[in-house]
Amino acid sequence: MDNSFFVPEYKVIPTQLTEMQFNQFVLPHLSKGKRGPATKLSFYKIFCYILILLYTGMQWQSLPIKNNTQGQPEIHYTRIHRIYQRWASDGSLQRAFEASVQQLAQHQLLLDVSILHGDGTSTAAKKGGDNIGYSGHKHHKGEKIVAIVDRHANIISPFTVAPANKHESPLFSNALQNVKRIFKQINLEIKGVTMSLDSAYDSIKNRKMIFNSGMIPNIKENKRHRKSAKCGPKRFYSEVIFQERFITVERAFAWEDKFKRLLLRFEHKSQNHFGMKLIAYMLINLRHFC
Repeated sequence: MDNSFFVPEYKVIPTQLTEMQFNQFVLPHLSKGKRGPATKLSFYKIFCYILILLYTGMQWQSLPIKNNTQGQPEIHYTRIHRIYQRWASDGSLQRAFEASVQQLAQHQLLLDVSILHGDGTSTAAKKGGDNIGYSGHKHHKGEKIVAIVDRHANIISPFTVAPANKHESPLFSNALQNVKRIFKQINLEIKGVTMSLDSAYDSIKNRKMIFNSGMIPNIKENKRHRKSAKCGPKRFYSEVIFQERFITVERAFAWEDKFKRLLLRFEHKSQNHFGMKLIAYMLINLRHFC
């Protein structure tokens, strides 16, 4: 494992996909629907409208719907919203995201999992909804997500969501299970991988879970107001590895802010907001191909 300070080559995060890119990376993972009339538009055009909303942050009713040959809107915005809700709830967007990780795994130079960095970020929910709580640190009501990224700032696992008032340390258990599941899907060996986390995750339970998974914990020690060093053997910790977080996980969260719809949570249902995040994280991973 190379512990040197790694500086990846960043690329522009796509906000639109060509039809060929959509057919290759997204379409195979979207559900087609079992009931009701067929859509007048292709899934590609519907997905493009969703990307416009995600990037600009506009409301659903403000989508710039084009007119058809009869001079009428080619589709109603509520139809787009219903299709998006179906994709967010039936796992279509999650499958598309996981496929983006699979694409990266097929190109060894694009995915570097020798070191994984994890952190949490919260989003304010001004309109209320489910799965929200008051964050005393951020001073807003919202929800948080714990994400795991590789050394190239690719999102590996964003599947742990909780109210903003929940501490991140207990959430790491679910995050680690998701990482192990993703590694198994893409046929990567998790043993020997370094998991780097900040002091919020410093606990005996988290260190033990990482160690029992065959991974190496690199967690910044939380002194908890201690004036002297903690008794016992010194834990492994590399400041060089920890400093990578500012060009990996923090960079990924900064890229997420490019999509204005994610700056605030407008969706009342948590799964609908999470679906928007999955699309954004998928686009971050697909920056190497699109």
